[in-house]
Amino acid sequence: MNREEIGKRLRTLRGSRSLDEVAKALNVTPMAVSLWERGERVPSDDLKIKIAAYYKRSVTFIFFADRVNKTLTEAKK
Repeated sequence: MNREEIGKRLRTLRGSRSLDEVAKALNVTPMAVSLWERGERVPSDDLKIKIAAYYKRSVTFIFFADRVNKTLTEAKK
């Protein structure tokens, strides 16, 4: 997924939670969360794992879903 798509997915997952709430849970700044959601940055691999655990989703679902779907589609051909 590109940065913008990851950002949209992160924003959707955050739902009604505040930036501060998510940032505190992940031990990062609200600005970091904002940068991810706007697609300006991508979290480190360590943080990807924390984010996935926080939202109770897999790292693959949040950060690589389009690659997996594309691979599965190509495998069916």
